Amino acid sequence: MHIDRTEKYIELTSLPLTYDLEAVKNEALEGGIPIIRPSVCGLLRFLMGYVKPVKILEVGTAVGFSALLMHEYAPEAQITTIENYEPRLIKARENFSKYAGDDKPGITLLEGDAEKILPTLKSGEYDFIFLDSAKAQYITFLPELIRLLTPGGMLVSDNCLQDGDVIESRYAVRRRDRTIHDRMRMYLSEVASNPQLKSAILPMADGVTISYKAGE
Repeated sequence: MHIDRTEKYIELTSLPLTYDLEAVKNEALEGGIPIIRPSVCGLLRFLMGYVKPVKILEVGTAVGFSALLMHEYAPEAQITTIENYEPRLIKARENFSKYAGDDKPGITLLEGDAEKILPTLKSGEYDFIFLDSAKAQYITFLPELIRLLTPGGMLVSDNCLQDGDVIESRYAVRRRDRTIHDRMRMYLSEVASNPQLKSAILPMADGVTISYKAGE
């Protein structure tokens, strides 16, 4: 399957983005900043309507596109999003101020290292978590993310197949990518076997894992 062609077709057949979201998307792409692919965009739009989350946590704000997307399709939800990289924080602040200002409250930007911020958040606080940060950190974050989820809450993890590298032997991937390869494999193994989670890996875009926390 040719991913780029597939994603282009999905984009062409999907409902158009709002003017604001299209503006944020285009500016990000023009600046070489990766954002979620069209199929993941469609998945989040679907899940916002189906799950109807009340409190959302996003780990990895980037320029704010996915937070604004979730805000558009779950306008009553309170969204907390975490970012550590200052150049992207500057743009995220601008985008949230411009497109989710006082007339559309609901997004809180936490600035800093997610590994330090996550332990400060309240247990069982979030019914939807979107994980799209440094891929090597997914396995590090997982215990805290499980703690933060409500029973029945959903965890969506993006970019889990690493452009197909994750299915290869570690010696078949570039040396500089082996740490991410090993840690993503650990993450996928853990979400598949952790008794607190029920998970499925979707071979869409660059791989998306959907998990929900079993009831307590």
